[in-house]
Amino acid sequence: MTNIKKEYPLVIIGTGPAGLTASIYASRYRVDNLIIGQAMGGLVFEAHKICNFPSEKEVTGRELTEKMQDHAQSLGASILIDQVTKIRKEKNGFTISTGLGHDILAKTLLLAIGTKHRKLELPNEDRFLGKGISYCATCDAMFYQDKTVAVIGGSDSAHTASLYLSEIAKHVYQIYRGEKMRGEVAWIQQLLENDKIEVIYNTQVTEVKGKDKLEGIVLDNSHNGQKEISIHGLFIEIGTIPRTDLAKELDLDLDQAGYIKVEGDQRASEKGIWAAGDITTNSNGFRQIVNASSEGAVAAESIFKYLQTLK
Repeated sequence: MTNIKKEYPLVIIGTGPAGLTASIYASRYRVDNLIIGQAMGGLVFEAHKICNFPSEKEVTGRELTEKMQDHAQSLGASILIDQVTKIRKEKNGFTISTGLGHDILAKTLLLAIGTKHRKLELPNEDRFLGKGISYCATCDAMFYQDKTVAVIGGSDSAHTASLYLSEIAKHVYQIYRGEKMRGEVAWIQQLLENDKIEVIYNTQVTEVKGKDKLEGIVLDNSHNGQKEISIHGLFIEIGTIPRTDLAKELDLDLDQAGYIKVEGDQRASEKGIWAAGDITTNSNGFRQIVNASSEGAVAAESIFKYLQTLK
C-alpha cells in the first residue's frame, strides 16, 4: 500500500477520469497530490465498450481506467482506496478524514466525485437488488446466459447495456418512456438492427414482481395500457444524479439539480476548492469522459496558479 503522508498541496477526491487526469496534470506541474476514492474509475469502470475517447477506437471502461491510473501513478501520484467521511475547513486548508482512520491536511481540494445511478423508486426495487435487478450490465450480465432480460432507458448507457446483454442473454427488451431514442446515432443503429433486442416505446415500468427473486415486471404503455412480462433480469439505465453529500458539507453553491456550480477554471464557490467532471455545471451538461478529463486538466492548472500565489 502506498505510504500516505499527513499533508499534501492537493487532495483529489474521486478516482474517475476527472480526478485521474487532474492528477496527471498536477504532477507535471510538480504539485504533489493524493487521490482518494472508494473504487477505481467510478461509473466509467462499468462501461462495456467506449468508442469515442480519442486514440481509443474501442476500449472497455476497465481498460481505460487502468491506463489512466497507470499514467497518474507513473508521474508520482498516490492513490488511497478509502471513503471520505468528513472534511473540516482549517485556517490553511482542509482536514480530510477517512474510514480507514486517516486525517490528511490539504492546502487545496478538488472534488471529482461524479454521479450515482438513478433508481426507479419502486416498491421491492431495493429488495431485488442482486436478485434480478442491477444497475451495471458489465458487472452482472454473465448471470443471465441464455435468459430473458430487460433494460430500462433510452440513452447511450441503456443502448450499450442492451447491446452487451444481447451477446449473452436469449432476448433483451429495451423499455423507454419516450417515442424516439436519444444518444449517439451509431449506437441506435446497432440497437435497431439487432434481432435479439426488442424496443418498447412509450412505456414505463410500474411494478417489479417476484417472491425470493425478480420474476416479472408490469409495463404501462401510454397507448395500450398495462401488461406483465416475465423476465429474469432487469437493468436500470435511466441516468444518474450528483453525489451531493460532500458538496453540501462544504457549503458549496449548487444548482437546482444538485450539481456544483463552478467558474470557467473549475473553481467552486468556497476558497481553495475546485470541482471537475460529471458533478459540475460546466461542459454544457454534456457528461462525457473526454469532458470530465478536460475539466480535470483545467482545474489542475488553476490550482497550480493558486498555489503559486501562496508562496
